[in-house]
Formats: sequence, structure tokens, C-alpha cells
Amino acid sequence: MTQNFTIDTQLQHRTIREFAPVKVTPAQLETLLQVARHTSTSMFMQQFTIMQITDDQKKAAIRKISTQDYVGGNGELLIFVVDLYRNQQIRKQMQADDGRLHQTDVFIQGVEDTVLAVQNVVNAAESMQLGAVILGSIVNDAQKMIELLGLPQMTFPLLGLQVGQPAQKPQLKPRLPLPFTLFENTYQTAFDVHALAPYDEVVQTYYDLRDTNRRIDSFTKQVASAKMDQRDTKRNQILEILHKQQLCLA
Repeated sequence: MTQNFTIDTQLQHRTIREFAPVKVTPAQLETLLQVARHTSTSMFMQQFTIMQITDDQKKAAIRKISTQDYVGGNGELLIFVVDLYRNQQIRKQMQADDGRLHQTDVFIQGVEDTVLAVQNVVNAAESMQLGAVILGSIVNDAQKMIELLGLPQMTFPLLGLQVGQPAQKPQLKPRLPLPFTLFENTYQTAFDVHALAPYDEVVQTYYDLRDTNRRIDSFTKQVASAKMDQRDTKRNQILEILHKQQLCLA
């Protein structure tokens, strides 16, 4: 396998949830934001916006939504928003109608732009010896996030990102072996859960070493556990909220 500094950094990726009380410098933050700006974008539509959260009350509210104690603590808190509002306004002020902006595929393009920007920023942060945690938990209550950030229609808060100086160095979390995630030309539907037994053992060992006081099951048992069962949560309202935001209407 080819190795260089960039690849070594990516292969050593760890999610950081404990940050030192050291501020991200203005130069570091500027670099991360410039990296986000230069991310690949579908059709050059650039359909994302970053919200920098500095208000302590907003941080506390986001922490409550995410139900994760470290959110809004040390480090920089950024919220990445799928943003079709800006392009809607451009079209409106250029005397054009909304065109395809309400279509689901255009929203997906915005999601692509946003997710790529988040990962690009994570890669850049880690290259500067900073740590990061991606917060999918901000959509635990997407409507409240929209109201909290004053987001207009045609936008949707997709991911949060907390970046800072790491105060921990967790073990590398083992990923699925490549034969389970790479197929050539045709998807291989023949699947036997028992073939994942060696990987399950590695995952179980990882969790046992990480926290001997907290029993966490193997990968396959996690997938089959209650956390993936059908249940009533505010996340079930996301499609309704997207429609309310005038997104994914067709």
C-alpha cells in the first residue's frame, strides 16, 4: 500500500470527544474554513453554509439536542447546513423561478456538498494535529435546530463538527474488512453473517480494552440490537421537516 503523510494521517483517524482547554487559533480556524470553501461541489452550486456557534446559550441548547456532554465545550463548534436558500435568492433576484430547487435530487446534491466539506475539514484539522468529532446528533431534533439557528426555508442542518486540541488518544476503531465493502462490477448479494465472526472478535476486543467496565457487543450484535429497531423518535419527523422547509417536494 502506498504511504505518505496525508494517507498516514487519514489511516490514523480517531474520533475525539475530549478536548483540551486550548482555543483553536484564528489562523487555524481560517485555514479550516478555507479548506471547506475549496471542497468539491456538485455542478458548482456550492450548496452548503457553515454556522460558527460562539453563543454559550446556543451551545447549551445544541448540547441538549445532541444529548452529548462534550458538545459546545472546549474547541470550536461548527454546524454545517445544506443551503439551497442562497441559490433560490440568486434565481429570484435574477428574475428566474425556483426551477428544480425543490426536487429531491437537488437536495441530495446539497447533502453531498455538505458532507464532503465536513470530511475535508476533518482531514485538514487532523493534519494540523487537531482532533474532531462529527455530530450527526444535531438532527435528534431538527426542527429545534432550525429554530435555534434561525434557518430559513430551503435549508437544513445536517452535521455538526467540534474541532479542538485533543485531550485523549483513543485506540483505532477496527473497520469492516475490505472484502465486505468492495465488489467488482456487480454487487454480491450472497452474504453469510457468520463470515464476520473474526471481525466481531476484533471489535469485541477493542471495546473490552477501551472500557472494561462497560460491556459493548460485537459489530453484528450492535446492528441487530435495539438501537436499530423501529421506534418513535423525533428523527422520524425529518421528512416532514424537509417538506416544511420546502425541500424534497418531488
